[in-house]
Amino acid sequence: MIEEFKTKAESFTKSISEYLDTYYKLTLVKVTQKLTNLVSAILAGVTSLVVLFLVLFFIGIGVSWWLGDVLNSRPAGFFIVGGFFVLLIVIIFALSKKIVFPILKKIILKKLYE
Repeated sequence: MIEEFKTKAESFTKSISEYLDTYYKLTLVKVTQKLTNLVSAILAGVTSLVVLFLVLFFIGIGVSWWLGDVLNSRPAGFFIVGGFFVLLIVIIFALSKKIVFPILKKIILKKLYE
């Protein structure tokens, strides 16, 4: 009877050990998958932002050039467009704590818990 109990206890201990090992590996796979999804989303976002900045840069140069021709003063065109971009940056920084950061947090948390 004691030998049978000992055998069952060893079997139970082995089963629990295998379960914990499997649970650990599964958790590791899930964490790796979530981190991979998050990093890929961040890289896609950064790439999109770089492309957006390049597009805005060239549009800004084009509008500055055109506005300079309209005003017969290229420096004035560049200063006007530069002032517009400075104003845009100030607005974005002013609203960043109320609008931009919560949106970014929501996106990151959504990617983590997918």
